[in-house]
Amino acid sequence: MKKLLLKISLLLALLVTVTTSCDEGFEELNVDPNVANEIDPGFQFTYILLQTSGERYENWRAVLIYSSTMMQHLAALPTYWSGDKYLYNAEYTASLFDRAYNNQVRDIVDLKHSLEHKMADGEQVANLLAAVKIWRAVIFMRMTDLYGDIPYSEAGLGFLEGITLPKYDAQADIYADMINEITAAVAMFDAGQPTFGSADIIYGGDVDKWKKFGNSLLLRLGMRLSEVDPGKAAETVNKAISGGVMSDLSETAFIPHTDGPEGINRNGIGEVWLADNNQHLSKTFVDWLRDHGDPRLDIFSVVPNGGDHKGLPNGYDATTISTHPDTELSADGTVDMNQFSDVNPVLVTTASPMMFQSYAEVELLLAEAAVRGWGGGDAATHYNNGVRAAMKQWGEFFAPSTAIDDAAIDAYLAANPFDGTLKMVADQYWAATFMHEYETYNNWRRTGYPELIPVQYPDALPITNGQIPRRLSYPQSESAFNGDNLNEALSRQGINETDFSKFLNYPVWWDK
Repeated sequence: MKKLLLKISLLLALLVTVTTSCDEGFEELNVDPNVANEIDPGFQFTYILLQTSGERYENWRAVLIYSSTMMQHLAALPTYWSGDKYLYNAEYTASLFDRAYNNQVRDIVDLKHSLEHKMADGEQVANLLAAVKIWRAVIFMRMTDLYGDIPYSEAGLGFLEGITLPKYDAQADIYADMINEITAAVAMFDAGQPTFGSADIIYGGDVDKWKKFGNSLLLRLGMRLSEVDPGKAAETVNKAISGGVMSDLSETAFIPHTDGPEGINRNGIGEVWLADNNQHLSKTFVDWLRDHGDPRLDIFSVVPNGGDHKGLPNGYDATTISTHPDTELSADGTVDMNQFSDVNPVLVTTASPMMFQSYAEVELLLAEAAVRGWGGGDAATHYNNGVRAAMKQWGEFFAPSTAIDDAAIDAYLAANPFDGTLKMVADQYWAATFMHEYETYNNWRRTGYPELIPVQYPDALPITNGQIPRRLSYPQSESAFNGDNLNEALSRQGINETDFSKFLNYPVWWDK
């Protein structure tokens, strides 16, 4: 796989040049508007997958600085770690929006358009188009879950149709279309037709795994509707389960990475660890793992001074941390940050995989569905499968040194038997999605679990009134360049604010 990615990176360098030349100065060029269709679909698909995994920019800001700290997986003292304290940073909250629309959205829409034309011309591209339709849903699902109403139906059509000011679609409509698109894509797969093959760096062209991934995404979409539309939620969940979802670790959807070249094949979260060492495991997370006798604590946490595992409390800065009762002061009254747990560095390398949906998540969603009476199955069995997979995945996909043996998992499950509650499932989902922070944030907003205690950082109180933000904020530039469409979306969502920092307080449509 590493050799494949390194080879593809060289080809992608050419692809970047070609796609960039198609976007710059096209008004002056007398060219075929479908010129990008000449790019090999396989190379383009690989490039889009790596773009979606993301670079340091958005992973540093939207994933780590905001999502991971608001969800109290990580904590940091510097105030530029805005999410730790619920401060507003316009560039940071908008980072995924900016990067996605300028890169992955544009390219996935172009590839989908190209493959639809090929199919209309009789070419056997059904499996290619099905995978692209599913991945398009992955891209937009992340966007709408973080930001609410977003450009969707007209997004990415600037080059193809001249739509440079796309309308914002209602999140309810986006969800309905994503469910339809994924359902159609799963039905489209044909074992007798060509696939992306090795250019598919997730499943290597395995049609059966793509079907299971599509149905597993339907399961996630259905559960996301649990509080806003229980009837549609149950219908979608049942459809997903009957179609066949992930059934073992080997079907986990992740993007592999290699240590270079920078910005193409490297894991963006791993790149952050090369540039920033201020982040630590949160006290909330460390305490929960310790209180439950969780063997993951020993593989997640490394304490530089060799002491006991000790999380950094959220909501403190370099001055106030000395006032926390758990903080040990040096003889001179200073705080030695080496007393706090770092993330085990083998889990956050530039060659680490980037998770998009794990088998563990699927089993825990199935457990929740069973508790709600949807889809059949035994809730305790799915719960145990989910916890086991969540512990196994680190040694399987990240580093052999982080493997947890079956005996330790058996002992954990015996000491923490499933009590049949949604809370216990959601708490485990929180633990299972460590470093998959968008999904952690989404599931917490939907379920309310774990029961996180909001921080009370004084400078942030005028912004969020001491509550965990309910979304990230749109780019301020949208007000200047696409103001009419943005204002319509704000009005539709009940956001009567001109201060972009206050957008953080408004739940998205499914967050009830």
